[in-house]
Amino acid sequence: ILMSFERMNKIVEVHADDFQVTVQPGIGHKDLNAELARYGLFFPPDPGANATVGGMLANNAAGIRTVKYGASKDNVLRMQVALADGRLIHVGSRSVKQSSGYDLLHLFVGSEGTLGIITEATLKLVPVPVHMSAVVAAFPSVESAVETVVAVRGSGLDPAALEFVDSAHAVMLSQSDGVELSEHPHLFMEFHAVNEAMLNDGLGMVKEICDEMGAISFRATTDTAERKQLWHARHHSYEIMVRSHPDRQFFIMHVAVPISAYPELIAYVEQIKVERNITAYLIGHAGDGNIHVEFPYTPGESHEKAMRANHDIVMKALDLGGTATGEHGVGMGKIKYMALEHGGALDVMRAIKQTLDPKGILNPGKVLPE
Repeated sequence: ILMSFERMNKIVEVHADDFQVTVQPGIGHKDLNAELARYGLFFPPDPGANATVGGMLANNAAGIRTVKYGASKDNVLRMQVALADGRLIHVGSRSVKQSSGYDLLHLFVGSEGTLGIITEATLKLVPVPVHMSAVVAAFPSVESAVETVVAVRGSGLDPAALEFVDSAHAVMLSQSDGVELSEHPHLFMEFHAVNEAMLNDGLGMVKEICDEMGAISFRATTDTAERKQLWHARHHSYEIMVRSHPDRQFFIMHVAVPISAYPELIAYVEQIKVERNITAYLIGHAGDGNIHVEFPYTPGESHEKAMRANHDIVMKALDLGGTATGEHGVGMGKIKYMALEHGGALDVMRAIKQTLDPKGILNPGKVLPE
């Protein structure tokens, strides 16, 4: 049975003075933000596509702004959830602070529909930034680019986005209108500030850091159209890549690690590419330690190479204290890594699943291994 919330797509109530909104699960986050703009507010998580809020919460979706605003779990206060036995319960509170009872809210967030069905949610909002800038910096090597990520995060700067793009992606993204990138690894950044002076101070600091790390070029803009063009290209990088390889299929994986381990993870992926003679493209939310590795393949040997590389990259991420999946969920594809990542906690997860869904009717076969 496939359950659709396509028609449950309404804003229930805007609590503008509390910086909150209550919505049904089927509303798209872009549609929501379009409505919230008249209040001068927005819901920060941005997974790229017009994902529904219910899907974002069920998957704990994140995206480019996680480095500043957090993932979906950090931007929800209260939910109404339908349980497997038909009961409707409310978890969390519209009060920003709540220390009574167990934190059931975050039990359901990220559970991929295996514990209950989200039917309503109250979300945190923030004021729409008045002053925004985008930064594009090119680097001579992957190493210098990812080391800059750590330097920016350690500087006290608070980027709203901090993305890594390898040289191959840079070339492909240059096919988008209004985006000109050299054939080098790049960092894309965005900064938000309450006034122009603070914005300029931050841009000055990040330029100094990039220069110290050997940046080949540095370009900053406060032009809204330019900034939107850049992020439009970033959000549509997969489509651009597919168009560039009409004879290939793609396997895409991602992992996340602590920010200090990010350079080692990226170096490992680059090593695999060279040693195994495998084509792979890297792009990711570097500011929160996330990387997506995209493998173009043909059926047969190249697909098998991609699968082996995927496994080894996941194992490396776990070895570095990271996770097999930072924002795309477990589903079925990452089930085999659950025991390695969670150890004895997996038995507790199974007990929770058995308590809430004893007949196993909610999204069966996902998240938990048999």
